[in-house]
Amino acid sequence: MNVADLVAALRETRGFRHKTDIAGVMSSLARHAPASLENVANGDDCAAIPDGDGYLLFAIEGMVSDFVRDMPWFAGYSSVMVNVSDIYAMGGRPIAVVDALWSDGLQRAEEVLAGMAAASAAYGVPIVGGHSNARSDQAQLAVSIIGRAKKLLSSFSARPGDRLMIAVDLRGRFEDPYPFWNASVGAPVERLRADLEVLPMLAETGLCNAAKDISMAGALGTALMLLECSGVGASIDLSRLPAPAQVDRVRWLTAFPSFGFVMSVREENVARVEQMFVERGLACASIGTVNESRKVTLHDGDDYAELWNFEHDAFITSGSVT
Repeated sequence: MNVADLVAALRETRGFRHKTDIAGVMSSLARHAPASLENVANGDDCAAIPDGDGYLLFAIEGMVSDFVRDMPWFAGYSSVMVNVSDIYAMGGRPIAVVDALWSDGLQRAEEVLAGMAAASAAYGVPIVGGHSNARSDQAQLAVSIIGRAKKLLSSFSARPGDRLMIAVDLRGRFEDPYPFWNASVGAPVERLRADLEVLPMLAETGLCNAAKDISMAGALGTALMLLECSGVGASIDLSRLPAPAQVDRVRWLTAFPSFGFVMSVREENVARVEQMFVERGLACASIGTVNESRKVTLHDGDDYAELWNFEHDAFITSGSVT
């Protein structure tokens, strides 16, 4: 598959389409939002509320309904895991989660809750409350989280000249038929927690300024969100993206890993940032350069194509009301 065909395939994926829907949601909300919310920026993984000597972090994640229906235990586990990842992506540490669960019967609810409990224990983040309805005709799950950060890793802080980096845990497997790369279930809990601790360390030492956790849009879609928020573009070398052996490229680029982060790092800090992840047994590489173009191009040797042009199309529409 050449790069142009890869771009066409990525644009049609469920993850890309879910993210581009955000633009419409934000546009609709902006039409009805009170004036006091008009300047609230949209695009970070958490709302960051200044609080004393740091920030209170607040986020929520909803699971797609077919995932909750077909894989209730892992959906419950993932609902906590992805929220924890959002907090760490902002340079914070999680405090607690609450859930809202709808199920067709108590048995389905029990499987979801068992998965949530397993992730709560693995990541050391308590479930402190929530809402349930076990008499629903459709499975639905959303989980919200709070945390705190001393210093932020923001989606709005990338600048031209930065190196675009990716860190990911390749010690996993796909949870077929979904695009979830699971390197969490069954892993030593001490390792899981220590791996995530790298992110607030990067924030507090000033080694990294901008980051996002890799979402359902995959590594490249997540990079688009970060770059759009910062008002920049980038040139990305596909050959440098860390990937597991013998996994189809399109499938990997649309994967939602249990541990995966895109970062924008000043040139002088690249080697140290890479070292901190590699020392934890995590794959980390510089995959491209941030520039002023407002365009994102993909390169594979002499083959290249434009993935996105923010001057023509919004991806998630940064700077809107949230």
